[in-house]
Amino acid sequence: MPRPAALPCPCQSDHPYSACCQPAHTGERPPASAEALMRSRYSAFALGLGDWLLASWHPSTRPATLEADEGAAPKWIGLQVVDHRQIDADHAIVEFVARCRIGGRASRLHETSRFVREDGQWLYVDGELHER
Repeated sequence: MPRPAALPCPCQSDHPYSACCQPAHTGERPPASAEALMRSRYSAFALGLGDWLLASWHPSTRPATLEADEGAAPKWIGLQVVDHRQIDADHAIVEFVARCRIGGRASRLHETSRFVREDGQWLYVDGELHER
């Protein structure tokens, strides 16, 4: 079910969804930075927008499909951007912590992700998970 545009964006930017991640999800406006792309990907996970996740993934590392285990599907409940570093005009790193519940149990994903800009579009390449 689509998210009402006036609701807060799942990425916790303090902006309404319509002014934050929705334009990326609908193809109206691509994310302007690696951080904006990462936020839109978090929102896509939270909203179940698998097509956007695949479209925003670099072809060299993109899986063929995203398979969700219905019994263990996470419910995404929070995002904190720890760091965003622009390496050069077309490469950036974003470190974040995403919180979720899986089967009612709290969990978190702490990752430093690599992004590349090709043909004016930011793409997720891969990420390094941090141990707790």
